[in-house]
Amino acid sequence: MNHQGLNRTGLRAGSICIALLICTYLSAAQAEKWRFSGVDRIVAVSDVHGAYDALVETLQEAEVIDDDLSWSTGKTHFVITGDLLDRGPDSRQVMDLVIRLEHEALLAGGRVHQLLGNHEVMNLIGDLRYVADEEYAAFLDMETPEDREFWFRHYKRSRPVDSDEAAVRWEFDEKAPPGFFGQRRAFRSDGDYGKWLLDKPFMVVINDTVFVHGGLPPYAARYGLIGTNASLKKALRGYVAEREYLQSRLVLGPTDRFKAVPQLLVTKPKLGQPRSKALVSAQNVVNLGNSPLHGSEGPTWYRGTAACNSLLEGDRLSAALDKLDATRVVVGHTTTVTRRVQQRMNGRVVEIDTGMLKENYGGSGNALIIEGDKLSVVNQDGESDSVPIEHPLRVGHESLALTDDDMAGILESGEITATKVDRTAWMLVQVSAGDTTVSAYFSQLPQQEGFVPELAAYKLDRLLGLGMVPVTVRREVNGHQGILQFVPTDTMTERDRVAAGAGKSAPCALDRQWRAMYIFDTLIRNRARTPSSMLYSPDDWYLMLVDHGDAFDAETDWPSYLREVDLAIGEQWRIALLELDNDVLQEELGGVLDEQRLAALVQRRDALIRISIGTQP
Repeated sequence: MNHQGLNRTGLRAGSICIALLICTYLSAAQAEKWRFSGVDRIVAVSDVHGAYDALVETLQEAEVIDDDLSWSTGKTHFVITGDLLDRGPDSRQVMDLVIRLEHEALLAGGRVHQLLGNHEVMNLIGDLRYVADEEYAAFLDMETPEDREFWFRHYKRSRPVDSDEAAVRWEFDEKAPPGFFGQRRAFRSDGDYGKWLLDKPFMVVINDTVFVHGGLPPYAARYGLIGTNASLKKALRGYVAEREYLQSRLVLGPTDRFKAVPQLLVTKPKLGQPRSKALVSAQNVVNLGNSPLHGSEGPTWYRGTAACNSLLEGDRLSAALDKLDATRVVVGHTTTVTRRVQQRMNGRVVEIDTGMLKENYGGSGNALIIEGDKLSVVNQDGESDSVPIEHPLRVGHESLALTDDDMAGILESGEITATKVDRTAWMLVQVSAGDTTVSAYFSQLPQQEGFVPELAAYKLDRLLGLGMVPVTVRREVNGHQGILQFVPTDTMTERDRVAAGAGKSAPCALDRQWRAMYIFDTLIRNRARTPSSMLYSPDDWYLMLVDHGDAFDAETDWPSYLREVDLAIGEQWRIALLELDNDVLQEELGGVLDEQRLAALVQRRDALIRISIGTQP
C-alpha cells in the first residue's frame, strides 16, 4: 500500500474513532439526563388530566409543595408519568405549575421529571379527541381574530363551492371552539408548551426503578433506556416538523385530525412533483404516523404491564427490566380498578393511575413515595397506605369491588332469586346477598364419585395464578347437588366476538390470552374447547374459560386440537408448573380428582416442564 492510501486509511480510521468517541460521549450525556442514582426520596403521580386542585392537594400531602404552592422538599425527585392534560378543565394551569416547580426544584437540588404520556403526544401531533372545550378556552389569550378568520377561509375552500357559509362556519366552530387556535399555537414546536414537552423523555430510571407512562413492551427490552427515548423522540419531533411544514404550505390545516391525515394527503392536489418537498413531507408524515410511538406496542400506550397476569407478561417484564438495569417499574395510563395505588408481580410493577380527575374516573389524587426500600402512598385527603395494595384478582367481576372470597361467599350462601335454563346441562341463576346480585351458571355434579371437573379447573387456575376461570363453588339448587360458577351478565362468546369484529383493543392482547389457554387446556387435557366456552366481558376483553366437563381424564397425551400448536412455555410458566408439586396437588385437588386423574395431571405437568427447558415431552 502506498503512503497516500495509508494516509487515507489512517484518516478514515481516525474519523471512525472520533465518531465513536462522539457517540459514546453523547450516549453518556443522554444517560445522565435519563438515569439517576443515590436519590433518597422519590414522589410519583400520574394521569392528572387537568385536575389542578386534586394535584395541588396531593402534592401538599406528599410535602412536595407548601401552602404557597412552592417547592418544599429539597433534593426529592418528583416524577409525573405523563398525561397532565386532556379531559380536565385546568390543563394549562397544571402545566404552568409543573414548569415552575422544575425551576424551583433545581435550585433546591431536587428534580422534576415530566414524562411524555400518550396525551402529551396527542396534543403535539394534532390528535385532539380528548381536549375539553374548557381547555381550549384557557388559550383565548393566545388566539387572534385574524388567525381564526384565516383558517376559516382555508376550511371553507375545502367544502363544496355551493355550501352555505353560515352552515360551514357552524361546522368550523364545532371543530375549533374558542381558544382552539391559541392552543394549537401554544403546542407548536416553537410554542411555550410544545417546545417544553418536545424536550421531555418517555422514561427515566431512578435508583432501581423505571418510570414510564403505559408500560414496558418488547420495544423497551429491545432498545433500552437511551434507544427507546432517542428513537421515539426522533419520531415525535420528525412528525411535528413535517406536519408544521405542510401546514405552512396550506396542505394541511390545524383542524385536520391526526387519524384523518393519511387519507387527506392522498387527495391533496398541492403536493407537486414526485421529488417536491411537500410530497416528501407528506410521505414522511404518513410513515412517522405509523411509528410505535402511536401504537399499542409503544411505551405510552402499552397496557400489558398493568393488564396481563404474570404468566403472560412476566417474561416480557423481566427482559425489559434486565435491559434497563432495574428491578421495578412504575406505570400510569391504566386506571386501577380499586382507585388506589396497586402493585403486582411480586412488587415488580406499581400502578399509580388512580383516576385523579374524579369527574371522569371516580378516583382521587394519590402519590407514591419511595424512600430507600420503603414504598408508601399518600392520598389528597391525607389518607395513606403503608404499602401499595395488591392488584386484586377478580375474574369477570372487576367493577363489583369484590374479592374472589367475597364472590365465593355470595355464591355459597346467597339467596337464589331466579332460575332459567340457558343451555344444555346448565341453568342460569341469580344470586343475591344484601345489595349485590350476581349471575351464575348451575350444573349438577357428575355421577362419578370424587370427580368435579369444573371445581378442579377453578382450583388449578388459582394455584397457577392464571386468573381465567370464574369463581366456582359447590351448591345445592332445587334439591340437586352441583356447582355454581359466576358469569357476568354481559358476556360475549368467542363466536359472537368474531362476528362483531370486537376485542382488537383488549388491554391484554387476545392472542396472548389464547396462548395461555392452550397451555392450560394441555395441562388439564381439555378435549372440548369451543368458541362457546370462551367468554369475554366487553368492558375489558379478559378471557374467561368455562365448560370443563370433558377435561381431566386419565390419558396423558395432548388434546387433539392442540397437537400441532407450538406451546412455547416461558420461564414464568415453568416456575408456576414447578410450584405445582405433588403434595400441593394432592391437598388442593384430592377431593375433586381421583388418584388416576391426579397421576395423569402430574405426568402432563412434567411433560410441559420438559418443554420449558427445551427437551421433548
